[in-house]
Amino acid sequence: MLDAALIKECADPSLKPAIVEQFVAAAGSDDPLAVTVKSGGRLILVPKARTADEAMAIVRQFAGQAVVRVGLTQFPAGVGVKEPADLKPDLVDACQNLRKGTAMFAKVLRIVAKWYGNPTSKDVFPQIFEDAVYAWKTGEFEGVSVFQADDPGGALANQEERRAVKSEVNTIDAGPSLQPEEEPSDEKKIGTAGIRIDLSRIGGQR
Repeated sequence: MLDAALIKECADPSLKPAIVEQFVAAAGSDDPLAVTVKSGGRLILVPKARTADEAMAIVRQFAGQAVVRVGLTQFPAGVGVKEPADLKPDLVDACQNLRKGTAMFAKVLRIVAKWYGNPTSKDVFPQIFEDAVYAWKTGEFEGVSVFQADDPGGALANQEERRAVKSEVNTIDAGPSLQPEEEPSDEKKIGTAGIRIDLSRIGGQR
């Protein structure tokens, strides 16, 4: 779990702290030195970095040849950088990585929200968030390269936390007594299904 002080000091102010936490949990890493390398959709095994210098050496080795993700937010190394030598060590600094990653994710959220027509209903935000996480992992949304795309700007309305985890726990705790109430039961099924998809995506990434 991310430190609240780190979120307050470093995360993009346009995102609520709970959304920052969910983003890192869904798409990031708990290790500031984590480097993930993929080529042609396949994960390339790299040594686990023990220092910032080791992490940056791995990043520079693969940048430009493969998809390299770094740090807490699994920020895409090489975005806006022409030469591997230009990659800065702030990629593996927890605060700087969180600052860059959440700013970029906020942009991705705005791109997705714009595609949805910038809805103001709080019920739509969880779907926008899911699509933005998927876009973050793949680098694309509806044919648009989200990291290179222009920021459409604007505020992110109605940032609602996903409550699916809570629903799943409630369903287990409540047991059979909830069955006669069809509507809550259906809502909980929908919530748990969403979480199952999430977990499989996370598993797939690692």
